[in-house]
Amino acid sequence: MSLSDQYVAELSRGTAYSFADWPNPSVPTFGAGVYTIWHNDGRFIYVGMSGRAITAETVRRNTPPRSLYSSPKPCERTPQRRPVLRLRSRPTCPPLSPQGGIKWMHSRQYIHENFSYRFVMLPDAAAAFAAETAIKSGKWEHGRPLLNPGG
Repeated sequence: MSLSDQYVAELSRGTAYSFADWPNPSVPTFGAGVYTIWHNDGRFIYVGMSGRAITAETVRRNTPPRSLYSSPKPCERTPQRRPVLRLRSRPTCPPLSPQGGIKWMHSRQYIHENFSYRFVMLPDAAAAFAAETAIKSGKWEHGRPLLNPGG
């Protein structure tokens, strides 16, 4: 899939939201989307998606939302679920060392001080998955993400 210029612009140069400012009322509580996480020094850290089960016909229910806002935490990775914006609250996620590697430490403060995210909402899970996969494989100007490069 080739990424549209609009998605690329929003995910790489659009408004960057600091994890220190969470919760963010701009983040929808329902929908399929893609998000990127960035270190303040410009490194591309992570790409993910939300709403894996959302199609154009999915009706919003009176149940907990399935969106960028409420997805599982990155360190609770399972085959069915992907990490999203709650990276900010996990005490054992891997921040980056000054040497460029990953080191394990209490990370909430580090993430709040050093990471930001951008997101774009898409029509359905298929579009979000295609965009996430293309970005993971490096098919944009920023190359592959540091923490979850695709094959």
